[in-house]
Amino acid sequence: MRNPSLLKLDTCRACPRLAGFLDAVRAQHPAYHAAPVPPFGAADARLLIVGLAPGMHGANRTGRPFTGDHAGILLYQTLHRHGFATRAESLSADDGLELLDCRISNAVKCLPPQNKPEPQEVRQCNGHLVEELRALPQLRVILALGTVAHKAVLLAHGLKQSAAIFSHGGRHQLPEGRLLLDSYHCSRYNTQTRRLTPESFATIFAAARAELETSL
Repeated sequence: MRNPSLLKLDTCRACPRLAGFLDAVRAQHPAYHAAPVPPFGAADARLLIVGLAPGMHGANRTGRPFTGDHAGILLYQTLHRHGFATRAESLSADDGLELLDCRISNAVKCLPPQNKPEPQEVRQCNGHLVEELRALPQLRVILALGTVAHKAVLLAHGLKQSAAIFSHGGRHQLPEGRLLLDSYHCSRYNTQTRRLTPESFATIFAAARAELETSL
């Protein structure tokens, strides 16, 4: 039986702009998922990765976060390298890839126009992230990919935005003994401009792995 919170997510139309945009995308691409994208990964994960939103021809097409477009290439390679994924490449929602002690979600579950959700849409969708956090009692580390994800995590914990400032490599203590780690988003722009390199990304995951090992 499916998680009731995911059933609500499947039918969510709380953001009129996003719901209307998805209707148009679905009409143009009937084979696409073109609906809210649920989180993916282990139900008892201690590491949660939070991205921005589904990409047009990635998660919005496949129905799985960071799957099927450029943004997921470095992410899944790095997850596999650090023991959080069974494969280094994510191609489709039914390719057999599994996450180990890890779960992936997004600050906004629906594809936004030009990949830019509006602030009120991030706030509206935050209730889903709150539910995800509650469903992960063993959660110890949250990795935010980018400023929007970082702010969404703070909001979901009831913290002021001034409580922690985003910076690549930043470490912030959260309630319930959780740790928030920050990284630049693994977008095509950031990787091609070398703002984010495989080496600098790996450093963040090494920190996450070290934190999890010390909490055993």
